[in-house]
Amino acid sequence: MRTPSSSVRGLSRRRLLELVGLGAAGAATAAACAAQDRETRGSEGLREFHGAWPYQVPPKGHFNLMAGVTDAIELGMYRDLIFLPGGMWYWQEKKWEPLLGEKWAFDPDNSTFSYTIRSGLTWNDGTPITSEDVVSTFMCRRVMRQTEWQFLNKLEATDDHTVVFTMNNASTVVERYVVRAHVLPHATYGEFAQRATDLFESGEDLDSDEGKKLNEELQAYRPKDPNKDVLTSGPFRYDFASITNAQLTLVKNDKGFAAEKIKFDKITLYNGETTDITPVVLAKSVDYATHGFPTATEKEIVNKGIRILRPPTYAGGGLFLNLDALPEFRDVRARQALAHAIDRDLAAKVGGESYKGVQLMAGFSDIQVPAWLTEEDQARLNRYEHDPAKAAEMFQEAGWTKRAGTWHTPQGKPAKYEISYPAEYFDYVAAAQSISRELKDFGIQLTMRGVTFTQQPIDLDKGNFEFAMQGWGSSSDPHPHFSFVSDFFTHNTPIAANQGGKGIAFPLVQETKAFGKIDLEKIVNDAGSGLDEELQKRNVTIAARAFNELLPIIPIEERYGNNPALEGVRVKQWPADDGPIMLNAPYADNFTTLLMFKGGLDPA
Repeated sequence: MRTPSSSVRGLSRRRLLELVGLGAAGAATAAACAAQDRETRGSEGLREFHGAWPYQVPPKGHFNLMAGVTDAIELGMYRDLIFLPGGMWYWQEKKWEPLLGEKWAFDPDNSTFSYTIRSGLTWNDGTPITSEDVVSTFMCRRVMRQTEWQFLNKLEATDDHTVVFTMNNASTVVERYVVRAHVLPHATYGEFAQRATDLFESGEDLDSDEGKKLNEELQAYRPKDPNKDVLTSGPFRYDFASITNAQLTLVKNDKGFAAEKIKFDKITLYNGETTDITPVVLAKSVDYATHGFPTATEKEIVNKGIRILRPPTYAGGGLFLNLDALPEFRDVRARQALAHAIDRDLAAKVGGESYKGVQLMAGFSDIQVPAWLTEEDQARLNRYEHDPAKAAEMFQEAGWTKRAGTWHTPQGKPAKYEISYPAEYFDYVAAAQSISRELKDFGIQLTMRGVTFTQQPIDLDKGNFEFAMQGWGSSSDPHPHFSFVSDFFTHNTPIAANQGGKGIAFPLVQETKAFGKIDLEKIVNDAGSGLDEELQKRNVTIAARAFNELLPIIPIEERYGNNPALEGVRVKQWPADDGPIMLNAPYADNFTTLLMFKGGLDPA
């Protein structure tokens, strides 16, 4: 457990830290943070914002910020303030806030997407940001197997600020992929981009020896001198000398876009997952955090007078199965039986007010399903109600037998497995414990194994697991296509190949009752294909029903944020709970960074 399971009310700070696993070192850090905050609040004119985000400390943590490279100090939602994307999206109002991008548009007749960045913007060293930077970024993203390249076949700069992307599969999702990508400097990545251009023009691909070598070398690249090699475009920049195990600082980049609008001079980010961040939140050293705090801690936060925000994340935790290691679950009936055997509402309930059991099992957020599927198609979805008797019947149909209270596979082995989970993620830990208790009563034994949150997804990709808790759906993109990419591709053969493995090893060509033989890679791409939303809705419906029948993973819970938002210390006030911007996913187009860009977040 990452946090105490009983109420923390009335505990001393040191005892709280011991309970959450920080001990004396954590207590010293929290005390130092509190002392620093008292000094900060007393310093006239100093405008600081304090947040929290987990990162790896150098040398493991590094500054190769290309998408898909692991262990980079990329800082999640705060990355938008360091390396500009083209824009940010208002999820409720369905419109863009342009940042690096000035304008962009589809040309249906030529199957292209043109993207023009603002003129006059520079990197922090004063050099202009041009279309050459955009080209290098996207060629390197191609080397890193980023999903937009399933829709594209080339790109070219038509002038110093415009890049034209040619689509081999025209799709509205190309806009999201391109505009939300953080553009990185040609000065850093140009050599890799040129090698990629030469590779693809020669007719080779990433599965060739040269392609594999380029992918490996791009992943292995580390800037020798971050102060010189890590050029930034946003209103904040890393203070490289400030990085410690406990925290780092982002300082104002006066050359960055919108720097003059932002009302804070620097951002301090505390490092760590929930157990690390709990004491600094309770000490009122953090103004905003997106961590998953358990119910007892949340109550203590509220008792401290700190507001809790609950934005939807449009995603949550799910159960993943290694079909390479567990052939008994290649039979879809066994996966469906497992879904019936688990009470998802019960597994979600242990997370508290911010967790709900998944109902529709469509592969994307229950919140979004009515906007994409008709009532008739929603009725076709199997909701996999908790029904142990139905689960037992389906296991028997799949060739399983139950002896002495334990299920045995068709191969005759007792159903005993290991379930891994990110040890620092309270909600995944709690859900894994709940599932283990339920399945033990049902006749399937799970042994718990916590793995640090940075390593566990790598283990999944490499196939070093049996059962696992990991994320399903998409907190980063509003179109269902992106959730299907997460569900079918991210920890499966197409993308797990970046780690040299097959992930869940779920074949993407399948037989279904609903549609016969289907190619899921094509179906997922079709779910985002075309420029006609009505046609997309039909394709999303096919993808959702295919997911619902095949269950490549089993969604368990849908998460809503329980984000502490401190008012009156460093930040004057946060928006009202019912404000449209509060429906933005906190891990994508976060309202905090959007408000900063607009000058809408005021210091206290």
